[in-house]
Amino acid sequence: MSLVRGGVSDLKTASRGWRWGRRSLVPRSAEPYVLPAQQTVFPSDWSRKRPAVVAREVAQKGGLEPLFRSQVKTRVEGLDVLERIEGPVIFAANHASHLDTPLVLLSLPDAWRRRTAVAAAADYFFDTWWRAVGSSLIFNTFPIDRRGGSMATTPGEVLADGWSLVIFPEGTRSKDGWMGNFRMGAAFLAHEYGVPVVPVAHRGTFAAMPRGQGWPSPGRRQLTIRFGEPLRPREGESVREFAPRIKSAVAALLDEDATTWWESRRRAAAGDTPNPSGPDVAQWRRVWAQSQSPSADAEPGGRLRAWSRRS
Repeated sequence: MSLVRGGVSDLKTASRGWRWGRRSLVPRSAEPYVLPAQQTVFPSDWSRKRPAVVAREVAQKGGLEPLFRSQVKTRVEGLDVLERIEGPVIFAANHASHLDTPLVLLSLPDAWRRRTAVAAAADYFFDTWWRAVGSSLIFNTFPIDRRGGSMATTPGEVLADGWSLVIFPEGTRSKDGWMGNFRMGAAFLAHEYGVPVVPVAHRGTFAAMPRGQGWPSPGRRQLTIRFGEPLRPREGESVREFAPRIKSAVAALLDEDATTWWESRRRAAAGDTPNPSGPDVAQWRRVWAQSQSPSADAEPGGRLRAWSRRS
């Protein structure tokens, strides 16, 4: 009986707080706010039309490049590979900093740079209209939805229109400067559209402007970038098999830049290329190791300028 009385008492107490037939005492502003589904279709094809191309050329050569050169020093190797191929191609690069995109673009010969677009994360670069317009105009970006949503422009359409692509297969910037796992997007596009993949490796961008930093560190840090021989899927090679080969090529270029051309080639042939993911040590040690800029006075890769990659 006491159990019944207790239940009735609880029911009365609860009913006093319920505004039967009347407005709730809880203001609507205090009710949980559910975020509306975000728009994932971002038109960016306008940035590859002639007016935008002309405006971008002025912005890059008159503003971006002088500003970039004033903040960092760069050393570029391997551009001779572009003399032996025709576009479009896929430039697949490691990703450690927001400096990576301008470094890749401004290292390309002008004719290649003008016909190169950059795949960018929709949830970061296209989350606001001003960021979307700015990145599309200055860097010729188009959005990639990392969560699998639909896009107004796909990488395949950009390739089909004759544009080369810059893709960062890791999908995001490294937190400690070391290279992460490669996704299969670049390998899939090369397989699907029959275009070569040019591996690109750079060092020093994490040291100059790591993740979370909004401007390059003072002192004009040294950056290096190397372009490798183009890769194509072999006969019968699947996308899943081709993707690791792209990562291995980028890793070999990183090793070449850090040591010598001969040493890197010898290690690559023996399957002993250093792991680009870095040592299994404490996080602070991994970050510290990548906080050192490449040497500014050493001959890049330790190889004679007269040597060709054909050798």
